[in-house]
Amino acid sequence: MANLIATDRARLIAGTQVLLDEVSLGVLDGERIGVLGRNGGGKTSLLRVLTGDRPVDSGRVMRPAGVTVGMLAQADVLDPEATVRQVVLGDLVEHEWAGDPRVREILTGLLGDLEASALGGLDSTVGAKSGGELRRLALAALLVRDPDLILLDEPTNHLDVEGVAWLASYLSTRRPRPGSGLAFVTHDRWFLDAVATRTWEVTAGQVHSYDGGYAAYVLARAERARVAAVTEERRSNLLRKELAWLQRGAPARTSKPRFRIDAAEALIAGEPPPRDTVELVRFATTRLGKDVLDLLDATVRLGDRVLLDDVTWRIGPGDRFGIVGVNGAGKSTLLRALMGQVPLETGTLKTGKTVRLACLSQDLRELEQVEGRTVIDAITQVRSFTVLGGKEISASQLATRLGFTGGRQQSRVGDLSGGERRRLQFVRLLMDEPNVLLLDEPTNDLDIDTLTSMEDVLDGWAGTLLVVSHDRYLLERMTDRQVALLGDGGLRDLPGGVDEYLQLRRDLAERRDRAERQDRATRSGRASAGSAAAPAAGTAAVGGTAPAAGAAPRAAELREARKTIARVEKSLTRLGERETRVHEQMVASATDAGAMMRLSAELDEIHAEREGLELEWLEAAEIAES
Repeated sequence: MANLIATDRARLIAGTQVLLDEVSLGVLDGERIGVLGRNGGGKTSLLRVLTGDRPVDSGRVMRPAGVTVGMLAQADVLDPEATVRQVVLGDLVEHEWAGDPRVREILTGLLGDLEASALGGLDSTVGAKSGGELRRLALAALLVRDPDLILLDEPTNHLDVEGVAWLASYLSTRRPRPGSGLAFVTHDRWFLDAVATRTWEVTAGQVHSYDGGYAAYVLARAERARVAAVTEERRSNLLRKELAWLQRGAPARTSKPRFRIDAAEALIAGEPPPRDTVELVRFATTRLGKDVLDLLDATVRLGDRVLLDDVTWRIGPGDRFGIVGVNGAGKSTLLRALMGQVPLETGTLKTGKTVRLACLSQDLRELEQVEGRTVIDAITQVRSFTVLGGKEISASQLATRLGFTGGRQQSRVGDLSGGERRRLQFVRLLMDEPNVLLLDEPTNDLDIDTLTSMEDVLDGWAGTLLVVSHDRYLLERMTDRQVALLGDGGLRDLPGGVDEYLQLRRDLAERRDRAERQDRATRSGRASAGSAAAPAAGTAAVGGTAPAAGAAPRAAELREARKTIARVEKSLTRLGERETRVHEQMVASATDAGAMMRLSAELDEIHAEREGLELEWLEAAEIAES
């Protein structure tokens, strides 16, 4: 396979830091390369070297003649006066792009919701778009142009779960063609495993190459540490834990690890599960008591939109929930409602007496008050010691686990990067010893090593955890259950995880399309019937009125649909009461493993029954509303 681009002994220096130290590498025809590394380690600089935007200090970059290169930067800089059509389609006339299945697929996959929105579709201006919409526009423009080599810097930023899933599917199965390649920087481990055929790790001026995606990368790092007899015990243990998690098979993973099973099993022999769920629930029950957070018949309105409509959600001690939904569905608003910061239009919020709630928000302004302090002073200002995993640890030890090693603890807060500020925010939050923790998009600005460390710390944290994120891997790794905001005012439990959510969204889209087709057919039929009945109108006026054909069966169908709706709603109410009783029994039986297994099985039955009832309700509602 030919090189699409290559470097030969490339050296790149930024200030006193050597980002690339005589690095030789290349992107081959057909390769999809994921680029990993710590924040500030040189990942973005490497992409800019490959595009030619940043010259190397020594060595050379070789680009074969005729190979086109396109890059998606982290910041989407688009002309605010341009229209969506101009940005995405450029000079393509309508019959060219409308007749190209590839372009239509990109428009549907990335801009389908934008075209249907009130913003004006393809003829709306870019200046009115949100950050997530700008990201989709920039991605769509690059994919439509389809250069030979595509370089993406954090492509999943601002994308929701559906957007990430579509992009992964497109890049891995439908975009590849002869003479094409892909390299992308990401912290999204699910996306990395779904797309990458090779992984580059940028560290200490070098680029290490591994076959496969994230799972293969974790195994290779663990094997490298073992062969080299690495003495950094904490880091090695962390790799083994992550590998054990991958080998057990996270529900949201789309591809199996591409590594030797015997080597993996040798490395993780005796490795316990990431969390002792029963033990953590017992600790949480002791610290929190029976009641934590209960939303009862809650309705939340934001302007003209109803985000929650008569929702009841009981959150118990030790629960770990992931919250998913499209951008704008109200995920962050739901967290603020649980904190009491957003008023309920109807319903009540009950907060347990022993609850100590903390939220890792997307806003870093709370660190402005400690800008002049050192990192360790900013942490000890909150507390010097805390208990984690049943052991007392110091502020310095926790800071070290989350990446503030050695002299970095003496750095001024004002000099920290965005990722380091995010880490400091999390450390200060944990040092305050909350027992209910809300994380709003915790992956922002964090590299994979830091995310892995965060998960490791929370594995031993006994409390109730709610996580809003579009990162599928993180949701499955950090939480035990997922719920979804589908945009209809409801909160849906997801026994099948993010895969079930994506299927629900597909089902909703299909139902909407079917309803639109039926509506068009009905209007067309009425128009035809009206023109055909026009001559008979005078006859009816003279001879009297005859009953409309089919009126009686239609009325009977409507009555039956309404009866079905009433019956299903009663059944759903009874199911909700049954689910509440099961949750209460789980809290009371937290230390009884046998009872917990039996109750979990009963809970799965409830969820399956509810899903069937909800589908029945939707079918009846379509008839009743037509």
